[in-house]
Amino acid sequence: MSTKRAKTTASVGSKGKDPKESESSAGSVAVHGHPDDICPLTLTSATQELFGCRYDGDVTRDNPYKILRKEDILQDLRNRAAVSDFSPVKQLVLAYPEDELLLVYDRDFIYGSSFYLVLTVEGKDRHLMPIVAEVGEEALEREPSDVFAAQKTPEPRPWISLGSEQEIEEESVTDSRPRVKTPKCYEISRVRRAFGAPVFFSDRNAAETKDGFIECTPYQDKIFSLKQMERHCGVQAIPNCNSSSTQTPWTYPKNMCTQYEPREFSKEEKENCLQSEELKHFISLAVSRLEVAIQQNEIADVFFDDWKALSEDDGGYAGKADSHLKEYQSFTDLHFSQEKTISNISWHPTISGVIAVAMTERLSFEDRINASTKLLLNPSLILFWSFSDPINPQLLLECPDDVFSFEFCPSDPNIIVGSCMNGQVVLWDISAHVERLQGTRSSDTRDNETSVVRYCAVSSIEHGHKAPVTDIQWLPETFEVSRMGVPMENKSGMCVQIVTCAPDCCLMFWDIRAPRVAFQNMADQRKQKVEEKPLENPDGVPNTFKHLNLTWKPLFRVCPRLVNIPAIHSPNWGLNGSQTPNLFSDNLFFLPQDGELVYTDWKLEKDDSGRLFSVKPSHRFTIHDGLVNTVRRSPFFKDIVLTVGGWTFAIWKEGVMNGPIIHSSCSQRKCTVGYWSQSRPAVFYIGKEDGNLEVWDLLEKTHEPSQTQNITTAPITCIKPWIISSKQHLLAVSDHLGTLHILEIPWTLRSPCSNEKLSVNKYFEKEVDRLVYFDKRREMRTKEKKNMDAEELRKKMVRQRSQISKWILIIICLVGTYSVVKYIPGKLYFFLTYLD
Repeated sequence: MSTKRAKTTASVGSKGKDPKESESSAGSVAVHGHPDDICPLTLTSATQELFGCRYDGDVTRDNPYKILRKEDILQDLRNRAAVSDFSPVKQLVLAYPEDELLLVYDRDFIYGSSFYLVLTVEGKDRHLMPIVAEVGEEALEREPSDVFAAQKTPEPRPWISLGSEQEIEEESVTDSRPRVKTPKCYEISRVRRAFGAPVFFSDRNAAETKDGFIECTPYQDKIFSLKQMERHCGVQAIPNCNSSSTQTPWTYPKNMCTQYEPREFSKEEKENCLQSEELKHFISLAVSRLEVAIQQNEIADVFFDDWKALSEDDGGYAGKADSHLKEYQSFTDLHFSQEKTISNISWHPTISGVIAVAMTERLSFEDRINASTKLLLNPSLILFWSFSDPINPQLLLECPDDVFSFEFCPSDPNIIVGSCMNGQVVLWDISAHVERLQGTRSSDTRDNETSVVRYCAVSSIEHGHKAPVTDIQWLPETFEVSRMGVPMENKSGMCVQIVTCAPDCCLMFWDIRAPRVAFQNMADQRKQKVEEKPLENPDGVPNTFKHLNLTWKPLFRVCPRLVNIPAIHSPNWGLNGSQTPNLFSDNLFFLPQDGELVYTDWKLEKDDSGRLFSVKPSHRFTIHDGLVNTVRRSPFFKDIVLTVGGWTFAIWKEGVMNGPIIHSSCSQRKCTVGYWSQSRPAVFYIGKEDGNLEVWDLLEKTHEPSQTQNITTAPITCIKPWIISSKQHLLAVSDHLGTLHILEIPWTLRSPCSNEKLSVNKYFEKEVDRLVYFDKRREMRTKEKKNMDAEELRKKMVRQRSQISKWILIIICLVGTYSVVKYIPGKLYFFLTYLD
């Protein structure tokens, strides 16, 4: 069919001429110019996607035609104006008489571009005539778009080698040498002296000779002792079905009576009872026992559960199975999690069983640049998973770029803030989707598709970070900072400020409140209200933060003199060790990418000229041997901080600036993340790059983890514990392959022993004393070494002087006399005069 089409096209295009002449005329057009009724166009990939004319997809060499509606082209010109690819032919499109134009795919670049637009009706009929003649008279009754959709049998193309045959040859088994052929004859030889020798047969003991016998002892064959460690199987999870009834089962009718009013004694009966001898006798007997019981209640705690305390003491001797983390549930999606990794996870603060994860592309920097067009067409998402449906995500948050960190607002969980890779800060409002997350939607709702929520506001990219925003945190509802960085009390009782950091050496504070406008008179305010028009909202995005969209700027920024800042952490984000609401902490922990831990103040200071500048860090420590990825404060001790980076982790105590109080030894695998336990002060978790999860219990061991458990085969990216109830604690662990694992924490790791917090606090105090003692000893040793070096230098000078004195006496004896001898330490001058 393709040969027939080519011949028909050649005959129509040349108007009855020879096909060779038509080919030569086409070549002359390509060299000298193009016909007047067409216009070559270069369409970008976005335009091709918009009009459905992607080359080698929607249009090919065999089907190069595409019908475009004139109204669609004019709408594109109105939307994109001069940026539109059809702007050069705007007047010609307006003058076109019909409603549909013909776009032709020029694969061989005959007219200098990949497409050309036919601008006349005659040219359109001339191009479509070969297709109509090929399809037949039945196709004339159909629409042109139906004609173009006719499928053709693809022609076989020559095979092009891309190197796959080389891989097949490398995997195949070949002979390294020529095979040994089987000989046709055999030669058997024997020593000459053995011919005709007499043969003697006798008995012998097999145990006395070396090769008397061969013993075949039984052994275990390893082939039959293999254990299956992994199996691929399909699992389908369905909700549990329970049957219940609202009415009690009916047996048989019988008469019943109910007392709804209490019966009481009359005044005379009460008086007789109180004056009776039986009551007096009972009181006289029970007074002594009652006094003893009251005294015992004052001495001992009657509400103390002895059985529970006994079980706590025996908990440390439980079996190993009681201390292992158990797989509770796992979440992954074949579409949204494919070839992606989880950069951050966060439990919903108020809705139980709901967790959100941020998915990012698993690409290097160079691969991300090469695939930038593909990434723009596939927006990044934050997935909301629920325990009620482990297969489908409940909600999707659309992001302008990959999100590295996001946090729920502590005062309003429906507000979510996220930090993007392009340096922008994003806000979402999920108030309209709370019922879906809670699972309380009406039964008549048939919309089973996952809702996609678009962001309410995004910061201005010109005034934001110049590098990926790696960490973001909300300031508490009782705390805010001014434009000068001065801590202040937040009287509104709502979280209104955010702090972000990035590797561009900047720390930024953001405010989500509407900016204050200048004073206006009443007439201007009425005029402004009249001129205001309702904001168009076609995508259903809430107008919660419409005043910040694309105009959001940081309140102020701090630029300390550091290399990079991938993570931040504040001491308390509020009260500085005091309950007075006007004493705030303005110190901050920075984590540069070179493994340092920096403690500094974010307040800006003025120099002599009045310009604001960031103060120098007060302390800098180089402890970790790699990128520091975690800084986490203990939920039980506000001055204890855990940092993880490289192959080590460290525990710091705020106020002790001599170094970390606990520093681990280098492990065989890198540490990727760490997190404190939410119920036990002595327990924290460390994730490794080989997929192992280490559980450290400082009351049990301090030099090695109390237990190590393998969770996945990929590096662990995030850890986040959560307390469902007093009897159920969960631990969320995500890996580099995009899978979220929910583990159930055993009783031994969630229930603290008696006085555990006090014991851990004493241990930290001992470590602080050890660190202070070590620093004193180091200073003393340094001072002793300095004194020893000075004493050694003094002795050396004395030895030099004694040697010089000896040489002076020797010279005097040899010369006889001298006139002047001048001695300077280290040098000797002689002025000799010979005496007759």
